[in-house]
Amino acid sequence: MTESTGFTTSTAPADVVRRQYLASAAGDLTALRSTLAPDVEWTEMAGFPLAGTYRTPDGVTSNVMEKLGQDWEDWTAHDDTYVVDGGNVVVLARYTATNKDTGKPIDVRVAHHFVVRGGLIVRFEQFVDSALVRDAMTV
Repeated sequence: MTESTGFTTSTAPADVVRRQYLASAAGDLTALRSTLAPDVEWTEMAGFPLAGTYRTPDGVTSNVMEKLGQDWEDWTAHDDTYVVDGGNVVVLARYTATNKDTGKPIDVRVAHHFVVRGGLIVRFEQFVDSALVRDAMTV
């Protein structure tokens, strides 16, 4: 869907998720928060450096996106493939970045599961090879 046909306001689950990725890549936390439900549950996988479940749009951006920006240079989630079933959106993606402390780069495959209701992301769960991320953080 292009911007002229309503991408920026579409409530279609894949469009909402895509806007979240675009906002994240641009570092636009205000736009990212606008894709999240007030009671969002955002789960970073056990073993990942930011493991845990975060709630509220501000909680997600301050505990995940801002911390990634502190520890990594050019952290980007590249969304490659979308699988949509109603409000469930699974995205096959990859993370690229360079750790600021070690200078080591990552290029790690991930899967993200989003649940979208009423045009907002209500749940997120990350699946990633967290050992590769941790290795890049180790001198």
